[in-house]
Amino acid sequence: MRILALDFGARRTGVAVCDPSETIVRPYGVVREAGSASGLDEIAALVDEEHAGLVVVGVPVSLGGGEHAQARACRAFATALAERLDVPVVGYDERYTTKVAAARGGHAGIDARAAAVLLEDYLRSRETDPTD
Repeated sequence: MRILALDFGARRTGVAVCDPSETIVRPYGVVREAGSASGLDEIAALVDEEHAGLVVVGVPVSLGGGEHAQARACRAFATALAERLDVPVVGYDERYTTKVAAARGGHAGIDARAAAVLLEDYLRSRETDPTD
C-alpha cells in the first residue's frame, strides 16, 4: 500500500511517499500551512493523487517519552486531517528525523527529507511489529 508521511510544521510540512510494495521511500515536497483549510485540502488531493491508503503524521515525543506543545499541535493536526480524509491517519514518533535528514543531505528540502526518514522508520517498525 502507498503510505504518505507528514513531518508537520506550522509553516511548512514535509511530505514523503512510498511505493505500493512499501520498499522505496521518496521525499515528495512541502505543503505550506498544512493545518489550514487550504493545507488540508492540498494534503487530501495528494492522498488521492498518490492513491495512499494510510497517512503517517510525525509526533515529536520528548526524550523522556512525554509530550510538549509541538507534539500536542501535531496530534491536533492529525485529528483534523483524519476528519478530512477517507483513509486512516496514525501518529508516529519522529524524534531525530530532522537531524538524520540533515546529516544525510540530498537534493530535496529538509522538511521533505525529514518526512522520508519518518516514513522509513515507520515502515521498519511495521517489519518488527506486523500488528501496526
